[in-house]
Amino acid sequence: MKVIIPVAGTGTRLKPHTLTLPKPLLRMGGKAILDYLLRPITELGPEEVVFVVGYKGDMIRDYVRKNYAFESRFIQQDRLLGLGYAIHVALEGLTDSPLMILLGDTIIEGDLGKFVRAGDYTLGLHQVDDPQRFGIAEVVDGSITRVVEKPKRPKGNLALIGLYYLSESGRIRDKLARLVRLGKKTRGEIQLTDALAAMIKDGVQFTPFEVSKWFDCGKKETMLATSRHFLVNAPAPDEIPGSTLLPPVHIGENARIENSVIGPDVSVGAGTRVKNSVISDAIIGNDVRIENLVIEKSIIGNNVVLRGDKKVLNIGDSTQITGC
Repeated sequence: MKVIIPVAGTGTRLKPHTLTLPKPLLRMGGKAILDYLLRPITELGPEEVVFVVGYKGDMIRDYVRKNYAFESRFIQQDRLLGLGYAIHVALEGLTDSPLMILLGDTIIEGDLGKFVRAGDYTLGLHQVDDPQRFGIAEVVDGSITRVVEKPKRPKGNLALIGLYYLSESGRIRDKLARLVRLGKKTRGEIQLTDALAAMIKDGVQFTPFEVSKWFDCGKKETMLATSRHFLVNAPAPDEIPGSTLLPPVHIGENARIENSVIGPDVSVGAGTRVKNSVISDAIIGNDVRIENLVIEKSIIGNNVVLRGDKKVLNIGDSTQITGC
């Protein structure tokens, strides 16, 4: 089986953090977002993982090759014309074989092996409260009868979450190539959903696979919520004399905490120093300096210096705020 992971986006909603890092390399709980995707995939033993890269793609390439041993390939997406175009670009260089597609910001908790075995053509789905924001699958008697991208009047709330399995890749390649050739767009983009809809129209039966735990890292609020979830399973750090840790908490390597209260729901990056502060519900980057602060509901990048009083923060790398 081969795997395609599109990671070409610029992560606009997570600025300023994505000014210096691509979104898949932002960290929470001591791991990059990309790690939460790749570690379950590694267990499947993929023949090859193909990354469709764009913005800061060299950083993603270097990270993957340094940390993962599977066969990987990186394809530069020349134009941001939507998910369908990204998959089209990746498929041009692949021979026909079983294929999994997993979006670069799709984190799920579940058995990917079970997902792959569910059927010859399978779509990962999750019930959502706002189906107008998603591609939606309509399911009848255990089969997907229709998929629609961001419908104005959705018939159901089962959203396509960016997890796809196809026992062969030839059909999706042909449908996407036709969409690109004709320049057919929905909402201004070449949509993977439209290619799937064309396959269903041709009689291909897609199996619905409902995923109960699906997590989003697309903006500050959802990234904090995702971090809270995964911190629950983080190993409890050692006690720190003179400070209080309120689980769940992750304390990175060589971090130093002095006379502070950390937690709950806090991830502190490697090499960070925290003194005389109270931090809750926050993601703190590497090599940060924090003194005399109360921080909550915040994301702080790497190499930041903060001294002052209570704030709600969304601060990118290499920032300095002093004299507060």
